Amino acid sequence: MLNKFFFTACGLSLAAILVASPSFCAPSDKDFVIVEPENIVWKDAGRGVKIALIYGDPSKPGQYVIRAHFPPGVMSSPHFHGEDRHVTVIEGTWYAGRDDSWDPDATAPLKAGSYMFHPAGGVHYDGAGAEGATVQIIGMGPSKTTFLFPKEGDFGQPHKLN
Repeated sequence: MLNKFFFTACGLSLAAILVASPSFCAPSDKDFVIVEPENIVWKDAGRGVKIALIYGDPSKPGQYVIRAHFPPGVMSSPHFHGEDRHVTVIEGTWYAGRDDSWDPDATAPLKAGSYMFHPAGGVHYDGAGAEGATVQIIGMGPSKTTFLFPKEGDFGQPHKLN
């Protein structure tokens, strides 16, 4: 009987310690981030492209989430990133090229709901078709983008370079 009482008391004590421990407490509302569409702050990135920071900071270590909206017919010029990136098409059709040609005819059209993985160092160009497009990009910072043809600018009307 004493053993039964001892193990029950130990079990209850352990349970009380675990419940009181911060790692076992229910998360508070400050641990969650909710961003409603009407609260997204868009910033001009040039040529009608708009960028919004959803979570984190791409310039610092750690995970970040950004959204990019491209107006009709505008694409990024060929470039690569220093980190892996995960891209989900939110709206419109996203056209992705996987080389340095900037040839719009060499792109793969990705409709809303599509996903694309950009490996670190993978040269690509991408942007919107006739209706514009919005994508969500997730990566681990610090983020670095290197454009291959600086004289072309970061964004513009795609045209075959090679």
